[in-house]
Amino acid sequence: MADRTILHSDLNSFYASVEIRNNPTLADKPVAVGGDEQARHGIVLAANPLAKQYGIRTAETLWSARRKCPDLVIVPTHFDEYHRFSQAVRQIYLDYTSQIEPMSLDEAFLDVTGSRELFGDGETIAQTIRTRVKEELGLTVSIGVSFNKIFAKLGSDYKKPDAVTIFSRENYRELVWPQPVGNLLYVGKATAAKLAGIGIHTIGELAAADPAALQMLLGRMGPTLHDYANGRDETPVAEYVNREQAKSIGNMITAPRDIRTPADADLVLWPLCENVAHRLRRHGMCAGSVSLYIRDIQLVTHTRQCQLTPPTWLARELMEHARGLLARHYKWKLPIRTLGVTAGDLVPADQVSLQLDLDGTAEKRDKFERIERAMDGLKDRYGSAAVRRGTELLDPKLSGFHPHDHD
Repeated sequence: MADRTILHSDLNSFYASVEIRNNPTLADKPVAVGGDEQARHGIVLAANPLAKQYGIRTAETLWSARRKCPDLVIVPTHFDEYHRFSQAVRQIYLDYTSQIEPMSLDEAFLDVTGSRELFGDGETIAQTIRTRVKEELGLTVSIGVSFNKIFAKLGSDYKKPDAVTIFSRENYRELVWPQPVGNLLYVGKATAAKLAGIGIHTIGELAAADPAALQMLLGRMGPTLHDYANGRDETPVAEYVNREQAKSIGNMITAPRDIRTPADADLVLWPLCENVAHRLRRHGMCAGSVSLYIRDIQLVTHTRQCQLTPPTWLARELMEHARGLLARHYKWKLPIRTLGVTAGDLVPADQVSLQLDLDGTAEKRDKFERIERAMDGLKDRYGSAAVRRGTELLDPKLSGFHPHDHD
């Protein structure tokens, strides 16, 4: 069976690049996109290459960035413009494949396997996209090309800006394996530190490690990362059109025993919310509302809903609102037999405007998203029970169920 051809496309310094494209007088200046400079906790959301030369990085405080570069030009966000350009780039992608899985406004995976006979090999398609984005939109993009998603993402980070990098079966040992293990998708700082503790500093050293030892160190994620380091990743790229088909995504469960307390309800709501969030990300959608379905032991049904601002695809945020609905609207006169969580008012994730506040929430949200995506990888590879919350061990009978999906 022939290898797939997967691209990971990453628009370079996206917010800052849009601002400079719309205001060319900024082109020769160090530029950062951020919030209110007078707020001590205002953060940098994006920086152009000139600003990065001063050591300015995304998510650092604006006052810190100004100390590094007194001449830094700080511009406010214009999310409508970022959405407009993101959609324009998506339209270019759609000329080459319908399998487009957005990761954010500026990143997406593309599976162009079925397009090779029409448009050429992966490198040719990537170069064509890179050129069109530059000529038609005035932006630059870095694209990784490989036979799986993990290496494609690594490729888009390998050479920036305005570049195409190929990691093939013939060259990945030479080009991928010498890289720091922290460059590999799903290897965060904590995981990299644990691996360093046993002498694993590069992706190649991870690839050569004993999977059993990695499982002892990292749990189920250990062998998965070993597979990724060796180029074994069959995770599919979702169809872009699926995002438009789903109106809602939800699941429910009739519990194996009565749900008598809020603590009982948490054990049921967490896996429900995680299942819904996983499927939202698979569809490339965010939820603008969450609905809670409750049926008590007398089969009386209660349904409550609230809006989400901004829309989300994170289980943690779905859980926060589902738990809040239960606390506000259910008086616990009777135990609960069935609970359900439904994400509604779905919008494509790349159209969501995250009005990031200035207290570090952006960094926390990014951290939680990385965690949940790592869990997605495990569940896609080993099944929905591959990774579970420690709280589920408090009552395996109540929490160890398989939710019933419904769209």
